[in-house]
Amino acid sequence: MQDKSFSPPRQTAFAARYEAQKIAFGPVVFQCVRYAWKRGMLQALSDAGGAGLSVAELAAGGQWSEYALKVVLETCLSAGAVQLQGGRYVLDKVGYCVLTDTITQINLDFNHDVNYLGLYDLDKSLDQEKPLGLKALGDWSTLYEGMSQLPEPAKSSWFAFDHHYSDTSFPQILPDVFATGPRRVMDIGANTGKFTLAALGYSAEAELHLVDLPRQLAVAEQNLQAAGLRERAHLHAVDLLDADKPLPAGMDLIWMSQFLSCFSEAAIATILQRAAAALAPGGQVLIMDTFWDRQQYDIASYCLINTSPYFTAMASGNSKIYESGDYIRLAEAAGLRLLTARDGIGYCHSLLRFAHAGAAGV
Repeated sequence: MQDKSFSPPRQTAFAARYEAQKIAFGPVVFQCVRYAWKRGMLQALSDAGGAGLSVAELAAGGQWSEYALKVVLETCLSAGAVQLQGGRYVLDKVGYCVLTDTITQINLDFNHDVNYLGLYDLDKSLDQEKPLGLKALGDWSTLYEGMSQLPEPAKSSWFAFDHHYSDTSFPQILPDVFATGPRRVMDIGANTGKFTLAALGYSAEAELHLVDLPRQLAVAEQNLQAAGLRERAHLHAVDLLDADKPLPAGMDLIWMSQFLSCFSEAAIATILQRAAAALAPGGQVLIMDTFWDRQQYDIASYCLINTSPYFTAMASGNSKIYESGDYIRLAEAAGLRLLTARDGIGYCHSLLRFAHAGAAGV
């Protein structure tokens, strides 16, 4: 796949200056459009259809003052979320997307509820490579330590963001996971057990080994018990940042989904080394992740690239959305080689399959 290029088309200096102002006022536009969505202004305009509504008509219901309507809708006008036709506001295409598109809504909630306050300290986080914005949510060294204790609405918005992207992928990749007939499967970064539940439901013979921090495993155990699948699951509390902690050995397949992006390159290197050591003869490592350089559409690459600052300010301080070549390079250094790569899974996932460097392919 060719490297992605985001060079905009040729534009005049004046047009470029306009684009620069959109960046400068981006936080203002974000909050006003979000307010119009959350408080029902966009829905009211949608209900009115092509005729639209005047500020006076919108204010007549008593839900918003004319002042609030003017401030918010004028910013929405500048963002292309609404049009102003003969003194009446009409919903435009951008506003329609905000009102109806699930991914747009999840991204808005994620950035507002999880990231917004913490991103104020992005500069310090980048300089120190520590998630200094995380203090806006809680007193943890990384977000992963406090995942199960996140305050609302940050907790719901984080899990909605994470699961909306991953859940669309799991049904598509289970045949890939079990293509070699693995019996002992390790789910590294098991989180709430979503993949483990799907895998145990797909294969009646497989046993799953979940690796994560104790708090995440406690949630996964509850979900496994509720599904009646606890007896085929084995829980391993491991701090993956401790390079001296080995992983359970003898695995036919090791699975990692949207996991390695939570770590720095140095940490990824140690995780892959331990994963390679944990494989049984003929075992394989499958990595599913969102690589910005393997997307068919620029909109996906744009969203993924701009998720990286969340990792910096809120999650770990030193991780990001990686290019696929980064994982391949680090895997090769750990004694693994790439067997296959499959793109176009779910919304934006790719699946990389590795084996020991001297092993035969699939």
